[in-house]
Amino acid sequence: MTDKLSDAHFDATAAALDHITNQAATPEDPKNTLHSPSNHQKSHSWLKRIFPYDSLEAMESAWHMGNYVMDRKTGEKSFEPMSIYVRVGMHALYYGSEQEKALHWKRTIKLLEDQSKKMGKQYDDPASVDHIVPFIESFDLQESMSEMKEPNPAKYKNFNEFFSREIREDARPIDEPGNDLVVSSPADCRLTAFPTVDLATKYWIKGFGFTIEKLLNSAQLASTFNNGSIVIARLAPQDYHRWHSPVSGMIESITEIPGAYYTVNPQAINEAGTLDVFCENRRSVMIVKRAGTNSRVAIIAVGAMLVGSIKYNPGIDVGREIRRGECLGAFQYGGSTVINLYQEGDVTLDEDLVRNSTKEVCETLVKVGWRVGAGPGASA
Repeated sequence: MTDKLSDAHFDATAAALDHITNQAATPEDPKNTLHSPSNHQKSHSWLKRIFPYDSLEAMESAWHMGNYVMDRKTGEKSFEPMSIYVRVGMHALYYGSEQEKALHWKRTIKLLEDQSKKMGKQYDDPASVDHIVPFIESFDLQESMSEMKEPNPAKYKNFNEFFSREIREDARPIDEPGNDLVVSSPADCRLTAFPTVDLATKYWIKGFGFTIEKLLNSAQLASTFNNGSIVIARLAPQDYHRWHSPVSGMIESITEIPGAYYTVNPQAINEAGTLDVFCENRRSVMIVKRAGTNSRVAIIAVGAMLVGSIKYNPGIDVGREIRRGECLGAFQYGGSTVINLYQEGDVTLDEDLVRNSTKEVCETLVKVGWRVGAGPGASA
């Protein structure tokens, strides 16, 4: 592929993403604009006009248009369409003939950073309150609003304040509250769980460059988690967008790592031969000394495309004692991910979550505080 065609792909992607994010400044239903499913015919028609492809169908045959998720309560597996803005962001990862080179292009990183900051400013604007009710109605969040500390949509000053709304603690009680050996889900999310990082890279994290050392940006810290287990919690834009502690313990350190704003959609994570976004994106690494076991747990908040910020709650700082299920912080607009790392032998992950992640190769829908495993020495 020539440089000229690569430039055409980049320019088309930039124009498409800018067009989509501009629509965030209008009061239209987000399901018809920013969150329009990319497998919808209207989206297809629009993409064909924007992108310099011979055939959109040819593109789709190589790239999926969504993800399968498993409902933990019902066992039902369903298809979750990818939103149009994620589809375009995926294109920013894969355009051009030399994928690895394109991924590192400064233009791509700058494009996604600029669009993410643009969305953050738009949703800090008081006028963005017009998006709140359409967003709630589009994603059927009316019932869930009763679980929030502020249930009235009209009380939020802008869309970002609504997006990072906080839930009442009694609405997400932790499983087995008297058992300190249990570890919990850090978020309302689509979750994958792997007893070892090797299994995670075999079934899920297919991009090149993923290592715990790169993820934590520290060889010394990474050695703490040799042969340990990993839990990946992905928050879709419609999810409650705060994260909570999976364990009780004391915060030993918090390290901010600058990075890019690539999408964390599974199709970006699962695509072989491309950059691993977990090790490239902006992230915050918290290390907790776990109560009762004195083992270390890593709680990593990973930003993503269109995420304006990663913010800890007031008082969450080094030396602070935290409780399992306690809210730690919030993401502003966009999809995001929280990764938990456990030391070898510290936790046995629940069998159903591991089975869904490896045999079914899909995420599992879980809520904050639900048990994801226990140990050491606890019954499964």
